[in-house]
Amino acid sequence: MNLRCPDPAAESVLRLLAGQALSRAGGAPLVTGNSARILKDAAEHYPAWLSAIASARRTVFFENYIFADDDVGREFVAALSVKAREGVRVRVIYDWLGSFAAGRRLWRPLLEAGGEVRAFNPPRLASPLGWLTRDHRKMLAVDGRIGFVTGLCVSRKWLGDRPKGIAPWRDTGMEVRGPGVAGIEQAFAQTWSATGPALATEELTAPEGMPEAGDVALRVLAAAPNLAGLYRLDQLIAAMARRTLWLTDAYFVGVAPYVQALRAAALDSVDVRLLVPGASDLPLVSSLSRSGYRPLLEAGVRVFEWNGSMLHAKTAVADGRWARIGSTNLNLSSWLGNYELDVAVEDGRFAAAMETMYEEDIANATEIVLDARRRVCPAGAKTSLRRRSVGGSASRAAAGALRIGNAVGAAITDRRVLGPAEAGIMSGAALVLLAVALIGLLWPLAIVLPLALLSAWAGAALLMRARALRGVAQQSATDDPGKPAG
Repeated sequence: MNLRCPDPAAESVLRLLAGQALSRAGGAPLVTGNSARILKDAAEHYPAWLSAIASARRTVFFENYIFADDDVGREFVAALSVKAREGVRVRVIYDWLGSFAAGRRLWRPLLEAGGEVRAFNPPRLASPLGWLTRDHRKMLAVDGRIGFVTGLCVSRKWLGDRPKGIAPWRDTGMEVRGPGVAGIEQAFAQTWSATGPALATEELTAPEGMPEAGDVALRVLAAAPNLAGLYRLDQLIAAMARRTLWLTDAYFVGVAPYVQALRAAALDSVDVRLLVPGASDLPLVSSLSRSGYRPLLEAGVRVFEWNGSMLHAKTAVADGRWARIGSTNLNLSSWLGNYELDVAVEDGRFAAAMETMYEEDIANATEIVLDARRRVCPAGAKTSLRRRSVGGSASRAAAGALRIGNAVGAAITDRRVLGPAEAGIMSGAALVLLAVALIGLLWPLAIVLPLALLSAWAGAALLMRARALRGVAQQSATDDPGKPAG
């Protein structure tokens, strides 16, 4: 961060404290000796990924939320299969929900070639709500030599369809070489162990065995459900920024503490900017996100909507010194519910390149402002926001539900001022609640029966979990007779 102090000794202490705070908040140490390269959109990502896979001699670790059963997905499976037949250890994790449409048929060539593929968190009888936890990470690591962390999935959507006039999705990722690749491998090993037996130790590259590849310092931020490491880090960066804080996010859902952190920074003369999609693959989430613009705009935060196809990037750059790229969106679903992976880079040249790219992006965006009547609208427009949507995955539906709950809760408790954009949410929620009440009065079983079935499922799941835990305790007591069984 750009900490400035007239006393060099005091500045050194401040930098030390800032580094300690970032390490503790993000749960990741600062690793030096790396090279880092920004990759923009699928046109740069996919060739780099395929080239890295083709160069593999020992291991390929590939983890992504979506592997689509289309020409792009099949191209990657074919490339992985070639390496598996050569004896390279190929390990792949896909998210069951994100890649649901593809199914196991996509992976048959790789499995037959000797690769290993695991689905993350398929539905289980013993965990009725366990499906809410998703593996939203997007990474690739090859031979402990090169790693990629990004926002892109493996799907034709990211390439667009030029004959049909569909532009490629806008997204951002990065390539890492050097000791930092060890953190990317370890992040993969963490998720791999959550899906079955852990990786053998010899498959992972020891950090001390990785030669330096440059002079870039970075942190590999591997977030797991309920730990809130990225949430703490994003809050801390908002508090520490002194000059600029430029954010890009695909599914921004402004929870109150983070919105307040951005407002406080803007009110303290920090240039805070937020770039979000204008055309989203989830129009409901997009409209709900817009309903949270008002408190940001009132504090001086500048909000921009991308004019092209879907904007899917998740990035931040602060004070020309610090930058973050990865899979984490600015909403509670990403911060608390998912496995996510990001890299935070502390390097002036890298941050400068991120700032240049950001300025290019907002040149293709429309700024959102408050008009004379305090309505949220595009700059120079007299009408409220109305944007088209683009087709795509439903990966952020949980974030939309959170935003609905936030708006409805605010209306019921009167804890904040609601804007005109939230009138539609209120009307929709009111109609749903009235419909539920009417159904309950006229057909009580329609309400009671689903609740009874859900309760029975939850009860059975708890009994199964209790039985499994008792089995573990009894096995432990058998192995250690001096230890009590319960």
